[in-house]
Amino acid sequence: MGWMVPETEISSEMINNQTLVTQFILQGFSVHPEYQVLLFGCFLSLYTVTLTGNALIILAITLHRGLHTPMYFFLFNLATMDIICTSSIMPKTLQGLLSKQSTISYGGCLAQLYFLTWAASSELLLLTVMAYDRYAAICHPLHYNTMMSKAFCSLLATGVWTLCAFNTAIHTGLMLRLDFCGPNVINHFFCEVPPL
Repeated sequence: MGWMVPETEISSEMINNQTLVTQFILQGFSVHPEYQVLLFGCFLSLYTVTLTGNALIILAITLHRGLHTPMYFFLFNLATMDIICTSSIMPKTLQGLLSKQSTISYGGCLAQLYFLTWAASSELLLLTVMAYDRYAAICHPLHYNTMMSKAFCSLLATGVWTLCAFNTAIHTGLMLRLDFCGPNVINHFFCEVPPL
C-alpha cells in the first residue's frame, strides 16, 4: 500500500497546521458593557455575603461545643465546599468585569473547571449524606448515636471529598486530552464543560 501516508508524517503535518489555544476569552458580559459596573457591584456584594456567611458558620461550629454533632459537622463541610465553589469563579469574574476583555489561561481554565466541578459535585453528594443523617435521626432515634458516630461521619465526609475529587480528575483529565485549536472564545463568564 504505497499510497498511504505513514502515521508519523500525518501527526507532524497536523501539528504544523494547527495553532493550539494558550488562553481563552471569556465573553460572558461583554455584550452589555454599560452594565459592567452595576454587575461588578452586585457580584462583589453577593461574593462578600457568601464568604462572610460561610465563614461565620464555620467559626460558630468550630467554637461552640454544643454544635459538635453530625448535622453541624456536615454543615461545616457544606460551608467549606461552598467557599471553594464560589472562590473558584468569582475572583476571575470580578476581574473580567473591570477589564475590557476577560481572558484566562489554558491552565487557569482547567484549574477553574476542576475546582468548580469538584466543589459543586461534593455539595450535591454531601446533601445526600445529610439526608441520610436526618433519616437516621428521625427513623432510628434510639440508635442514632451509634449509627452516626464521629468515626462514621468522618468516613462519610472523607468519602465525599475523595470520590468527587477522583470523579472530577477523570473529567478534567479527559478535557486535557482534547486539542483546542479552533476559536478561543467562550460565551460564558467562567470555564465550564458545555461551553468548552
